[in-house]
Amino acid sequence: MMVTERSDLEHIIVGGRKAALRWRRNARARRVALRINPSDGQIVITLPPRASRRSGMALLRAHEGWVAAKLEALPSQHRFVAGGTVPISGIPHRIIHDLSFRGSPLIAAGTIIVGGEQVFLPRRVRDALVAMAKRRFFRRALAKAEAIGRRPTRIRIKDTVSRWGSCTPDGSLMFCWRLIMAPDFVQDYVISHEVAHLREMNHGHAFWAVTERLTPHRNAATDWLAQHGQFLLRIG
Repeated sequence: MMVTERSDLEHIIVGGRKAALRWRRNARARRVALRINPSDGQIVITLPPRASRRSGMALLRAHEGWVAAKLEALPSQHRFVAGGTVPISGIPHRIIHDLSFRGSPLIAAGTIIVGGEQVFLPRRVRDALVAMAKRRFFRRALAKAEAIGRRPTRIRIKDTVSRWGSCTPDGSLMFCWRLIMAPDFVQDYVISHEVAHLREMNHGHAFWAVTERLTPHRNAATDWLAQHGQFLLRIG
């Protein structure tokens, strides 16, 4: 199998502060690209096969003010720790570490009870949220698809930083597990939006008509994600 992307990490000074820079070499890239990964705060520069790091650094320095402002605006990272909280459907849940507890984490009554060694707590909380997202999003997506006479070929749950959901031309749906932390109306809109693409693979008038048939939450949800979406990417 041909490797199309390689990456490595270094640290540099941007806007007077230390920052992590991730270099990515992508065989399919056509131009040098610069972005900020909101989940880990890394600067990411993607290089085409023959582009030099000098060209990538030139792009970074030409946009240094923008990069520094983006890094400064990132919300603080919010870790999964005992005694901390994590939102589920927008409702804070306190993480309780109980060594005597056995089995998968229990999510109930505003708490997440986690057993086992504390070193594994973050992973176990994350796995529990991913499992919940899978159950809930699968159920809702299938119900909404049935309402418009469609059925997805596949539904996947992933950890993405650039989109909350997607629909491919062959009918495969994808949702970011982090949406399980957003309020229900936000989940409802994102799922409806992607399911609507099973009928209309565009963003024309017909597509929005299908979306609005499936959910009344378009404006409220897009406003919420614009204001709070980056916070979800900083959790975990």
